[in-house]
Amino acid sequence: MLKIAFIAHDRKKEEMVNFVTAYEPVFTDHQLYSTGTTGLRIMEGTSLQIHRFESGPLGGDQQIGALVAQNEMDLIIFLRDPLMAQPHEPDINALLRLCDVQGIPLATNIATAEILVKALDRGDFAWRELVHKYKPEAGIQTGDAE
Repeated sequence: MLKIAFIAHDRKKEEMVNFVTAYEPVFTDHQLYSTGTTGLRIMEGTSLQIHRFESGPLGGDQQIGALVAQNEMDLIIFLRDPLMAQPHEPDINALLRLCDVQGIPLATNIATAEILVKALDRGDFAWRELVHKYKPEAGIQTGDAE
């Protein structure tokens, strides 16, 4: 069971609902998370249960980012609107950077999301189980010595 997050900017929410609806059977056996409104819209359009955080501008991106920073998220589908300035752009950039740091697969458009979900459906995410199995214990720091 993987932890999957859905985030969509306002003009991408309908596209997200349509996408999740199309792949609902793939998502049913996973733990699902989302920012507030996106999660509500997905739950209204599907039978999926989603743990909803705050909306993005109110800190939802940061709440998902906290899970990413702890390597507790396995896949993020973030349908961004590249043509609209976002008031919480620093939070968005921080989330994208954290995904790169932790090696969390992240789709920012529908084409990449489809490729990742098809890989998920084939079982190509087994490597994430190893990440969790060999995750360092809490409190153990890695990196430079003090």
